[in-house]
Amino acid sequence: MTAPAITFGEITDQPLDLATHEAAVADRRAGAVVSFQGVVRDHDHGRQVTSLEYEGHPSAAQVLREVAVEIAAQPDVYAVAVSHRIGPLEIGDVALVAAVSTAHRAAAFAACARLVDEVKARLPIWKRQVFTDGTEEWVNCP
Repeated sequence: MTAPAITFGEITDQPLDLATHEAAVADRRAGAVVSFQGVVRDHDHGRQVTSLEYEGHPSAAQVLREVAVEIAAQPDVYAVAVSHRIGPLEIGDVALVAAVSTAHRAAAFAACARLVDEVKARLPIWKRQVFTDGTEEWVNCP
């Protein structure tokens, strides 16, 4: 049996591409590839958002890789690809992309959900949201 692979994982200021992540986890054994895109929305907690910016700690790439390794080590996972964007983003831009391949769909959905949840919980990236009234707030900032 082939060992699980972390085929892709990066922190970047460039636009993210879902197809690239899905191709990175392609595996002849896989019966399922599940992917996720986190997209910048125009609202948060009832307030209208005009734009946002993500700022990452220097350890963010290492933490992202650690999370990917943990998910890939699960016995039903064939490959994992995950990236998070930093810098200024506009409404509709993709901030997070994740893809996982497994033999069966239930395992792929579960693994992709765990991947996204762990990235959101552990990744040292902070979000500055700008609202239509000119105010701003930092989210996940210590």
